Amino acid sequence: MELQKKVDEALKEAIRERNETAKDALRMLLTALKVKEKELKRQPVETEIHQVISNLVKQRRDSSEQFRTGGREDLAAKEEDEIRVLETFLPPQLSSEELQKLVEDAVAKSGATSMKDMGRVMKLLMPEIAGRADGKVVNDLVRQKLG
Repeated sequence: MELQKKVDEALKEAIRERNETAKDALRMLLTALKVKEKELKRQPVETEIHQVISNLVKQRRDSSEQFRTGGREDLAAKEEDEIRVLETFLPPQLSSEELQKLVEDAVAKSGATSMKDMGRVMKLLMPEIAGRADGKVVNDLVRQKLG
């Protein structure tokens, strides 16, 4: 709940400073949080809020890539600015060494030996790294470890 209050305060600050990019990104985030709240029929907890933010960041990255492919640098830059605003509300990202260690621990805990066991490893791993690492990167590390 504290995180949602920080987002509200940041939106007020962005409006005062007339920062259109931050204002747009934070309004979009608050809307996504309201949708999540209706979906859950309760206030989202901090880990759920981090997941919503991570999903929005991922969407912005995908959009940015597509805009660059389409030759729209202005729109790609706007998406990247929004990513920077959203990332301020995420916990610090894990280093590659920390992530590698978590993957190794999850593989050991689950007793995984082949790619068939990937689902068990990911199920153990994802709650630990929620919002602190990109799921695609984690997926690739698990594939390397099991492959």
